[in-house]
Amino acid sequence: MNQFKFLYLSVPPRNIFEALRELNMQKQFPIFHSMMIYRLSFLALPFLLLTGSCNNQEKDPKDIDPSLSEGLYLGLKPPGVEPEAFAPGIVSTDHYEYSGTFTPDMKEFYFIRQGGKYAEATFIVLKRTEDEWEESVLSKRVGQPVISPDGKTMHLGRRYKERTETGWSEVRSLEAPFEELWIMRLSAAANGTYYFDTYDENDPEFPIRYSRLIDGSYEDPKALSAAVNTGTQLNHPFIAPDESYLIWDAKRDEGYGDSDIYISFRQQDGSWGEAINMGDRINTSAWEASASVTPDGKYLFFSRNVGSENYENVDIFWVDARVIDNLRNKQ
Repeated sequence: MNQFKFLYLSVPPRNIFEALRELNMQKQFPIFHSMMIYRLSFLALPFLLLTGSCNNQEKDPKDIDPSLSEGLYLGLKPPGVEPEAFAPGIVSTDHYEYSGTFTPDMKEFYFIRQGGKYAEATFIVLKRTEDEWEESVLSKRVGQPVISPDGKTMHLGRRYKERTETGWSEVRSLEAPFEELWIMRLSAAANGTYYFDTYDENDPEFPIRYSRLIDGSYEDPKALSAAVNTGTQLNHPFIAPDESYLIWDAKRDEGYGDSDIYISFRQQDGSWGEAINMGDRINTSAWEASASVTPDGKYLFFSRNVGSENYENVDIFWVDARVIDNLRNKQ
């Protein structure tokens, strides 16, 4: 078996892969079970991934965020109230990266990539093993991944995988009452209730629906109220595990341009509050979509088109999830 080689570089983040090519390292990456894998040491990541200039000066331990020493978030320094591209040069590149999500134990990060060596949309995972993260190619794109709160199911629209002792099961399909729906993204609450979009290419006002698990079976899907289902292209819902809020993206007259990300909070009477645009730090004149909150509740992840109208360059962004509490207090 070929030995992995760790790379310690002082280069701008977006030049990491160019440096790898120059060093001819890519040819040395071994292949296991048809998956291309490389490893990134936690010790190297803080130097490779921090935005801004690369500075190798030692830091006082009290100034280092605990998540760095624990290896969370790929060893990145977490963002504040201004969204930042997630892991520039590693996850967010000059190609299409979309729909990033962590497992509840924060040891696996899944996303979709297309461009460069990936001519087709490809399902990628970064997996933490001891003091390293490994990147693997799972398969071609099979849906937008959303992990259930208990970590046992990976939802992929109207398809899914179940956690097994060795990884994930083969892709399976939801049965009635979902098999006839065109679901791009499905998110499950801790009690099993599903929230999902219902794309219809002939009707841009297709609604977001939900379906409760009652006595072991799912009820017929119902459309949410107009508080949520107003506008067009109502897509990619994410439900809080306790159903206290719902996040989705849509085009509305009061938006900042293209698709914007919205949030609604559950009211005391069980209804959904009026949709709140998540603001001009998250939403721009570009396309923002597919938002979710990390399982620890600390960060909001979303995708943004930073390229042309051809969407050849979409990045995954993250921002402090306190934005949710701030909006909750203002409703």
